Amino acid sequence: MMPATKVTKNYIFVLLENFSLLAFSSAIEPLRLANRMSQEKKFFWNLVCVEGNQVTCSNGTIINCDHNLEIPTNRADVIIICGGTNIKSNITKKLLGWLRKESRKGLCIGGLCTATQVLATAGLLDGKRCTIHWENRDSFLEDFPEHLLNASVYTVDGNRYTAAGGVASADLMLHLIGKEFGADLANSVADQMIHTAIRTEKDDQRLSIPTRIGVRHPKLAAVLDLMQKSLEEPESPSKLASQVGVSTRQLERLFRKYLNRSPKRYYMELRLQKARNLLLQTNMTVINVALACGFSSPSHFSKCYRSHFSNTPYRERGSTDSDNHSAGL
Repeated sequence: MMPATKVTKNYIFVLLENFSLLAFSSAIEPLRLANRMSQEKKFFWNLVCVEGNQVTCSNGTIINCDHNLEIPTNRADVIIICGGTNIKSNITKKLLGWLRKESRKGLCIGGLCTATQVLATAGLLDGKRCTIHWENRDSFLEDFPEHLLNASVYTVDGNRYTAAGGVASADLMLHLIGKEFGADLANSVADQMIHTAIRTEKDDQRLSIPTRIGVRHPKLAAVLDLMQKSLEEPESPSKLASQVGVSTRQLERLFRKYLNRSPKRYYMELRLQKARNLLLQTNMTVINVALACGFSSPSHFSKCYRSHFSNTPYRERGSTDSDNHSAGL
């Protein structure tokens, strides 16, 4: 009788320049701990650079890699792209070509933090559910409006894995460990990590806005949710009030009591924060950013932006776009 073959799994971590060390370490440490807790080598891994043999993460730490993209792979391997800041500058033809080639082999491919942007650019998320760090959500949807983006900590859709980054990478890996080798091992690893509550695909990345800012009033919470969902086409305070069954004056009092500002001011701050994210993370013109955040007048957008951030949208972008410049932005 032939001896049973030991089941193992090999992970290939592709570290992009300025990758998030937290997201990466939260992914690789569960594999190490799984080996320790099971007292056998269930998981192997390789660190891969796109070019050369070193890569620098976003906090300045330099990591030595085992291979570059010429690493041999087989269909049972799992590729995890590790992203971080300045993700678009790391999306090269070489990387995209390699990912498409590996995808055709049938490999499972995942992305941590902002690396969802890489997978989407390579066409690997077409028709797939995915997630990305909440701060990059607006810019991702501007580039890929048809993609099935959700707000969960991680998403598994077939052989595509995406995690929002940070400690969400650990939740994804614990899920994959449990799927491959059972819940007992995944729970043992979580205990070693002092990770007392393993999150699932149903858990959101962020607390709800009412919870985050300490608001418990149901009517106000409903209005905050409506505002968040209608940044591109803002509603008037009176219309928002009527939708939740209060008067405009009552709504004003609720905002003053719980948020120390008017509904109009709070709404403006939400729109301006979205505008700043788009300016910093996309190549959208300043005029298009203004329109995407509910400003029909470029001059009004510039005035509001400068008042709130003490900077103009044009300077924030650092752009030399002549259209933006001529518009006075």
